[in-house]
Parts: sequence; structure tokens; C-alpha cells
Amino acid sequence: MNRREMLIGGGALAAVAGSAVYLAASDMGNSSEYAKGIAPSRAPLADPAISRDLIRYATLAPNGHNTQPWMFRVRDRRIDILPDFSRRTPIVDPDDHHLFVSLGAAAENLSLASAARGRPGTPRFDPANGGSIVFISEAGQATPSALFDAIPRRQSTRAEYDGRAVSPADLNRLVEAATMPGVSLILLTDLPRIERMRDFVVAGNSAQMADPAFVRELKSWLRFNPRQALRNGDGLYSVTTGNPMLPDWLGPFAFDWLATTHSQNDAYARQIRSSSGIAVFLAEQADSAHWVAVGQACQRFALQATALGLKHAFINQPVEVARLRPELAALMGMPGRRPDIVMRFGHGAPLPYSPRRPVASVMTS
Repeated sequence: MNRREMLIGGGALAAVAGSAVYLAASDMGNSSEYAKGIAPSRAPLADPAISRDLIRYATLAPNGHNTQPWMFRVRDRRIDILPDFSRRTPIVDPDDHHLFVSLGAAAENLSLASAARGRPGTPRFDPANGGSIVFISEAGQATPSALFDAIPRRQSTRAEYDGRAVSPADLNRLVEAATMPGVSLILLTDLPRIERMRDFVVAGNSAQMADPAFVRELKSWLRFNPRQALRNGDGLYSVTTGNPMLPDWLGPFAFDWLATTHSQNDAYARQIRSSSGIAVFLAEQADSAHWVAVGQACQRFALQATALGLKHAFINQPVEVARLRPELAALMGMPGRRPDIVMRFGHGAPLPYSPRRPVASVMTS
């Protein structure tokens, strides 16, 4: 959900990277190796599917910085989704808001996949032990859906789109898919409000990039080449944002030299300007249970967008910088509410998928 671009570019980066790429190519891997490495995580769901298969589909959910902050525990027909607080991001997400939104998105994937294989069930939030999600399935009729089919194809596409509008009928489908008790969805498709949201994103990004602790945390989750991304199985793979691969040792230095606030803000402005619209999700209450519901709603929106041939990406800076939230809520016509997720959407080309850890590493007894 808070997938940050390493928006560095232009001739300076090419000059820095050229010789390094030549000298270190054998240590970085390549795009073919990367595609082969991530293919198993995106493979079609087995039929019949066992718990490990369903969990693999659950882990394809979006999550902040691609930290994958979850663990799964299997008990017969029951699967618990537990928060993995060792993977929290305390600077950008000090109250674990994004963490619980991520759990909700994973729960929605799990529910759709299980229903498609004849084991329907409803995720339920359990406040015990720091908060978790309980999913209990029952035997039933297999109910595949367009949202289920979209799970392995969904990605947060952090690039410019082509600016084409989305039809009113498709906008209605997006809203219907994301309808969830306790969660409100506001769509911005008019230029004045989209431009106002751009201003919020730029203000939020400027505040974050001025915070050394935020930058350190962000850099710790950046992966600069295919082999590093595959080795870790997590984090923000810079090539998925259209940036060139760099050696492990050079990537952090290149970020410090070239990832300026100005260049990032310009890139965000272009991306927002190229989008068809922006979706803003707001929960009725600011607690873990409602954040899980927001995760379910925004994942259903993202899957419906994917099914319609649309791309999406998260632009959550205005909800991550606390001082911006009240003004953003007022813009949405919901003063007093906490905005939870901001997502742009539109027509665009696909980029490489983000990595995922092996299922065995996210299961616990």
C-alpha cells in the first residue's frame, strides 16, 4: 500500500550506473532470471487447493514497503492471519495502521481463493493477542470470480498512465466491488480535486523526505537489482518503478545523491496528472478492526480494477503525515474522519511484479 518509488533518473543516473552495471552485472542477475524466480509465486492456484496454496494467494496482497508483515497459522479448516510485528515500519506507520490494512488485503485474497476452490468462509477480526484475522472455511460450491482471477495479475503499477478516462459503468463496478460495512469510498475524477490531491501528495512527500529517519527506513527496504530482490523476497524492487538495476553497494549511495525531493515531487505530479481518477478510503473508526476492513475494501477495488484492465498505485503520503489528514478529510466532505488509503488508477502498461517470500517462511505453528 505505501510502495515508494526510488524516483531517480536522467543523465546523472546513467553516468553513475553505466560503469557499475558493466563491472557488476554478474552479481546483479537479469530480468529473465528475475521473471523465472518470481513465477512460482504467481502460478495459477492448484485445484483442489490445500492450505499452503491458499496462503500463497493471500501473500500476493499489497502491503506497505512490501514488508509482508504477516504470518499464517493453520488449524484444520481454520487459517489465522497474524501480524508480524518484526516487519513493522515504525517511522512511516507508527500506529501499525498500514500493517493491519495489509492483513485485511491478504484476508480478502484468502477468502476469494478459498471460495473459488469450494471452501467459502468469512474473515473475522480477533482483537486478542495484538489483533489477528480468523478465517474458517466450510464445504460448499466452488465460486470462481473475476476478482479471484485477478489476484496473480494485480500489481501496484508505479508509473505514468495514459490519461484516458474510465467509463461511468466501470466506475460503478469499482464502487460496487469495494463496498464494505464501516468503510467509505470517495472517487475523485474531476480535475480540480485531482490537482488538490496532487498538492497533498507533494506536501506529504516533502515532509517525509525531510525526515532522516523516514529516509533511513525507506532505504532499508529498497532492493536495487534482480538478485538482491530475489534473495530477500521482499522490499521495493526499484526496477518495478522503471529504474535501472544497480549493484547492492551502489544503490543506497545513488539514492542519496540523486533521489531529490524535487525530482520525486515532479514524478508524482506527472503520475497523478496521467491518472483517470483517485480513490480515497475512510473507515468509520480509527482502530485495527476497521483498518482490516479498509484493507479488504481497497483490495477488492484493486482486483476489480485489474479485472477491468486498469492499473493502480498507492499515493499514501497525505494519510501518513498526520497534520495533513484533517484537511484531506475536509476535501472528501468527511471532517472528523481519518483518511486511510489513497489510490490512483488508470490505463497503463504493466511493470515487473514485486517479489514474495516462500510460503514456508510465513507459516507458523
